[in-house]
Amino acid sequence: MTEQHRQVVLLVEDNPVNAELARTLLERDCFEVVHAATAESALRLAQDVRPNVVLMDLRLPDADGLAVVRSLRADPTFAQTAIIALTAYAMARDEEEALAAGCDGFIVKPFDTRSFTSRIHSILRARPS
Repeated sequence: MTEQHRQVVLLVEDNPVNAELARTLLERDCFEVVHAATAESALRLAQDVRPNVVLMDLRLPDADGLAVVRSLRADPTFAQTAIIALTAYAMARDEEEALAAGCDGFIVKPFDTRSFTSRIHSILRARPS
C-alpha cells in the first residue's frame, strides 16, 4: 500500500499496553494510527483527523464507548467511517449492543495478534459501499 493510500485509524483505547500492541500491528500493516485514551479526546480527534476507521474500546474511563459511537453516527461527517468495537466483554448481548449502536464489527480483547489486522480488513470488506 502506498503512502497516499494509507488508511487512518483512530485507536480509542485507555490501556497503554493494548494501545501500543494495536498500534504496532496496525502500523506494520500500513495503517496510520492516531491514538486517544478518553472519549473526550476521541471525539475531538475524530473531528480533527477524519479517520477512515475507528477502533473503539467500549469501556473508557470518562464515558461508555457506545455513547461515543452513537455520537459519531449522529454526525453525517462519519456516516461512511468504519467503526469497530474493541472489548473484553464477549457475550452475544455485548456484540448485539455494539452493532445496534452503529459499530460495523466487533473484536474481543485480548485480540489474537496473528489475525488482528486481517479481522479489521475483513470487516472493512464486508461494509456496504
